[in-house]
Amino acid sequence: MAALQHFLFLLLILLCLVGAAVVVDGLVYSPIFPNCSTTGNFTNDSPYLGNLVRLMSQLPPSAIANGGFYSTTAGEPPSKVFALTMCYADRNWTECQNCLRDAMFYAHQVCPFSREVRACYRACVFRYSSRSFFSVADLTLAFNVYKGVGKAYEVSDIASMNSTRLKLMSQLAEQAAGSSRLRLANGSQPYTDSQGRSQVMYGLAQCTRDLNASECTRCLTTFVAMLWPSHPNGTYGAVKGYSCYVVYSVGEALNITIPPEIAVPSSGARAPSMGLLVGVPVSSVLLIICTAILVRFLLRSRRPTAREHELVCDDETLEDEFETAGTAPRRFLYSDLAVATNFFSDKEKLGQGGFGSVYRGYLKDMDLHVAIKRVSKGSQQGRKEYISEVKIISRLRHRNLVQLIGWCHGGGELLLVYELLPNGSLDTHIHNQNNVMSWELRYYILNNQSVAHAMPLFIAPSIYYSIRIYTVCRHEIVLGIGSALQYLHQEWEQCVLHRDIKLSNIMLDPSFHAKLGDFGLARLVDHERQSHTTALAGTMGYMDPHCMLTGSASTATDVFSFGVVVLEVVCGRRPVVGVQDSEEFATMHLVQWVWEYYGRGQILDAADARLNGDFDSDEVERVMVTGLWCAHPDRTVRPSIRQAVNVLRYEAPLPNLPEKMPVALFMPPVGSPSESHAGTSSGGTTGSSIVMETSTLLR
Repeated sequence: MAALQHFLFLLLILLCLVGAAVVVDGLVYSPIFPNCSTTGNFTNDSPYLGNLVRLMSQLPPSAIANGGFYSTTAGEPPSKVFALTMCYADRNWTECQNCLRDAMFYAHQVCPFSREVRACYRACVFRYSSRSFFSVADLTLAFNVYKGVGKAYEVSDIASMNSTRLKLMSQLAEQAAGSSRLRLANGSQPYTDSQGRSQVMYGLAQCTRDLNASECTRCLTTFVAMLWPSHPNGTYGAVKGYSCYVVYSVGEALNITIPPEIAVPSSGARAPSMGLLVGVPVSSVLLIICTAILVRFLLRSRRPTAREHELVCDDETLEDEFETAGTAPRRFLYSDLAVATNFFSDKEKLGQGGFGSVYRGYLKDMDLHVAIKRVSKGSQQGRKEYISEVKIISRLRHRNLVQLIGWCHGGGELLLVYELLPNGSLDTHIHNQNNVMSWELRYYILNNQSVAHAMPLFIAPSIYYSIRIYTVCRHEIVLGIGSALQYLHQEWEQCVLHRDIKLSNIMLDPSFHAKLGDFGLARLVDHERQSHTTALAGTMGYMDPHCMLTGSASTATDVFSFGVVVLEVVCGRRPVVGVQDSEEFATMHLVQWVWEYYGRGQILDAADARLNGDFDSDEVERVMVTGLWCAHPDRTVRPSIRQAVNVLRYEAPLPNLPEKMPVALFMPPVGSPSESHAGTSSGGTTGSSIVMETSTLLR
């Protein structure tokens, strides 16, 4: 909360200083070339943040008043902050001022908690650090800027252009370094190309004004030398760095805006304009208001509210629990995960769930591609799920469970880091209308038989769906999940109730091994007990009717969900099926729909019609009957997950099920839960006089 509060405060100061400024072009004010430190970052209660806050309130107006450049410091070592900002002279003055005002806000947004930030924008450059960088040219990074590609942006006479460019830019570099104050120079050079056409080249060389002549020369000559290999035949080219800038253009003049000189008042000076008379008092008032707000917020931050105190203490408790458990997953810094996901860019978003979004990321220090779940801020249920995930899945080890790599909490963010499974979730394949997943692949996924020798690790969806996968034994996505569930229910030190088994929580690795994930609703119980009474949780269509009435989750609850998943994989239909009843369109549960086919002796007709009968009839029947058995309305008749797996492995005979789906009667206890979570709705009622049939809940 403290980091979030400081961030909001920084934004508030910027808004105060800017007034009613509007960002009209995100490309201008978003960092084109950000560079953020990832080690030794400051925390939300660090004095470094306080010093940075002061700089953010001082730097923009000072740079604007000083003609587009300003450098300053705040605080004392080791929390001292050094900062600098400057406008590029080929941008107009309005664009320059807007960039100066917004640069720090965007840099802080892109590089949260970094002690050193360097950012080039289209209109300005901004940087700050815990170490002094003044008076020394920074040549560590340089960025090439192009105006366009193609013949329209190329010259025909490369030799004449390059000789003219070297001459012009070398002269401008010398002039800029010799300038006593502005450290910039611009000019033009006419020349005639090999075809006799008259051309004009325009150029600009500029250094940050903290550099002396020798450092400015060193920077500019380095960048001028980079123009030839980077822009061999372009009509426009620029090289930007954190200490200097060179740009040239053939034919089109550069729009040079020389920063206004700061005049020294004298007795004979002209009276200030009305804009200045009005602007100075208004700016002063805004600065006073912002300072007052700063003091108030800093004082309040020392006295957190009861709610804030609760969250802070809870985070500290979580940290103790997680890190003393000796678990393999590690805690990550928020800045590392932000960089890994390109600062949670929409381009990296893999999906959106009920309590957050999932992003693709790359951890450079681990050389690992990961999926990062960002829990929605302010979601108490999401917070509970975060705690459950870290405390439970971090201790589980099974090849058919999604691996938790690490986690991050604090600063108002809850992040979970998982292994990245490139083939996505099972539902995106089963319900893909453009490509039909073959039965062999479905059966393989259910049974998790390795087929690395039968198919490449990465193949296009349009190709792998048509591949016939013949292996000696193909019956381990059903047995894969069955194996994971058997581990959770019977083989781990405690019984784990998943409570949200569904296709979208089953992920596929490069070899199409099925992996069960999302343990946000999971609960631990003793093996002797194997049940847990709580508020409803899960997803409608996959929830056990008995659990919906009583709120009592057990291993039988997970087995029911497993049965629905099995039928969904075979039939290619979602848990709620649309049927034509006389002249009306009605819906029924997938279990009831398949059971009707089973009762007529036509269960194979319930298989996905898109398969065109291209499957092993014995396999399909065995899987579907096992699915019905697991989803039996009477939980006392359902198998354990071990019994179901044995049938799928041909180690036990098929069960004898009645032709008509049984109707189980339940007597909900007094006070049965009526609240629902995770997008579910409760079918519970109160009072012991009400009897509900299973068929009613399944419709």
